[in-house]
Amino acid sequence: MLDFFTIFSKGGLVLWCFQGVSDSCTGPVNALIRSVLLQERGGNNSFTHEALTLKYKLDNQFELVFVVGFQKILTLTYVDKLIDDVHRLFRDKYRTEIQQQSALSLLNGTFDFRNDFLRLLREAEESSKIRAPTTMKKYEDSEKAKKPARSMIETRGEKPKEKAKNSKKKGAKKEAGSDGPLATSKAVPAEKSGLPVGPENGVELSKEELIRRKREEFIQKHGRGMEKSNKSTKSDAPKEKGKKAPRVWELGGSANKEVLDYSTPTTNGTPEAALSEDINLIRGTGPGGQLQDLDCSSSDDEGAAQNSTKPSATKGTLGGMFGMLKGLVGSKSLSREDMESVLDKMRDHLIAKNVAADIAVQLCESVANKLEGKVMGTFSTVTSTVKQALQESLVQILQPQRRVDMLRDIMDAQRRQRPYVVTFCGVNGVGKSTNLAKISFWLLENGFSVLIAACDTFRAGAVEQLRTHTRRLSALHPPEKHAGRTMVQLFEKGYGKDAAGIAMEAIAFARNQGFDVVLVDTAGRMQDNAPLMTALAKLITVNTPDLVLFVGEALVGNEAVDQLVKFNRALADHSMAQTPRLIDGIVLTKFDTIDDKVGAAISMTYITSKPIVFVGTGQTYCDLRSLNAKAVVAALMKA
Repeated sequence: MLDFFTIFSKGGLVLWCFQGVSDSCTGPVNALIRSVLLQERGGNNSFTHEALTLKYKLDNQFELVFVVGFQKILTLTYVDKLIDDVHRLFRDKYRTEIQQQSALSLLNGTFDFRNDFLRLLREAEESSKIRAPTTMKKYEDSEKAKKPARSMIETRGEKPKEKAKNSKKKGAKKEAGSDGPLATSKAVPAEKSGLPVGPENGVELSKEELIRRKREEFIQKHGRGMEKSNKSTKSDAPKEKGKKAPRVWELGGSANKEVLDYSTPTTNGTPEAALSEDINLIRGTGPGGQLQDLDCSSSDDEGAAQNSTKPSATKGTLGGMFGMLKGLVGSKSLSREDMESVLDKMRDHLIAKNVAADIAVQLCESVANKLEGKVMGTFSTVTSTVKQALQESLVQILQPQRRVDMLRDIMDAQRRQRPYVVTFCGVNGVGKSTNLAKISFWLLENGFSVLIAACDTFRAGAVEQLRTHTRRLSALHPPEKHAGRTMVQLFEKGYGKDAAGIAMEAIAFARNQGFDVVLVDTAGRMQDNAPLMTALAKLITVNTPDLVLFVGEALVGNEAVDQLVKFNRALADHSMAQTPRLIDGIVLTKFDTIDDKVGAAISMTYITSKPIVFVGTGQTYCDLRSLNAKAVVAALMKA
């Protein structure tokens, strides 16, 4: 049973809606628009929102969206067929109203589609019921049971007959494949006589008379044809050549001789010059082959016609020009067949730029769904159209759905007289402590005091590393420059202690001492380590930080997707809260080591829908940047 089915334009006008079990479809549809349509994540036509599963279809030609919703515990096999049938009937029935493409005409239009929809729904449900599971076939219904028992019994006498038949066929094929008409004359009487065919016929003397008689019968039947062939030949020399060469040479030999005969007049200067010009023109088709870059299939044929003869050069030039214009001017809507080759190249290019393979496939599928049925613009090629759509999708993905403004949130926490807490998590060796020190320096430069909580009680030297960073930062911002106020301090309890307890004590200490920000450093852990992931979920659940940042390096490809998915899943599974706290943002490190292979940024933001808050670009405290989406996409699309 369907909960709802709605049709609306991409501008937000609801054209028609069917309410089934659900009272309202506003919440799920708005979630679909926010999370999928606006974020360019249309690679999959299914979306889950709470207890509902939403399936949608885009009509890019008329800018329409068809959405159906049903309970996710149900398995409705007819939904895809229903949405296709509704899409086809609705656009055909109200084509005139939709083609006006004005909001006023859509608002004034009456779309009475309920009866048609109920009919299509009833037909789809009945078609799904007809497809009942097939039952196992019984032995009585099989073809083997219908055969009599005698037909399945093999006797000894039948096998030699079958072998004799096979030997006859093989012998006939061998004789048919031999040269000359004499071999065929041997094959015909042998099949008619029923004697075994083989080389033994010429050895046994008892069968010579029978073979001689068959040959005489064959000569009498085909003697007239042989006489005609003897009359047609003038001398014995052509006969000997015909016998020595295969029959194909006899058919094509005359044509080749004629060509050789006509070669004598070409000794003059003019024919040889014409021949050399033709050769030069054929070699000159190399530069013309560059027109394949424009995906203009007609240009090759026109170029060949231009190069074939000299008088048709002007006509070929005009034809190539108009063919190129015909390929550029938008005269038809895009289909998946038109975009398939371009999307394959784009997918391989994204994977080469370090984008995860699954993410690259979903991005190309999203672009295909976005452009399918859309009419191309004037003087635009398929490659440029697909590339432009992919660039827009990538920029939209990198622009966060929720913008993280730490400075504004810290000032809001100051008004509430409490510290702003940030927790760093990630796998081993990605640079959590180093980038924590960079963010500390950035906060100190903005005038906020920082307390660093050393909650990495597992790795040897972790506390000493943070102590060194604290000493360096204190030297850069001594208390004398801030009216005797300590701007940065380390809170540590040594090794082997509970990280969640240390973080709780650090937050209480910061509240009492008046620190603005608490940065919690945690131990690096692999996403498959269940005990350490449980400890991290406990630390986040108990202390409820304001911001949870995942620190990942830009060198990873497919591993970035696995890390983020499993970190979020572990935080949700091991959390004791009703609404578990997940990752809020990403810190992308080692960005200065990847040149233009910036695909990890796309993979991380696509899989989590979370923004990249900071980008680490070096080893000094100043090497911290904010993400520039357009610059990243430009580097990603660069060849």
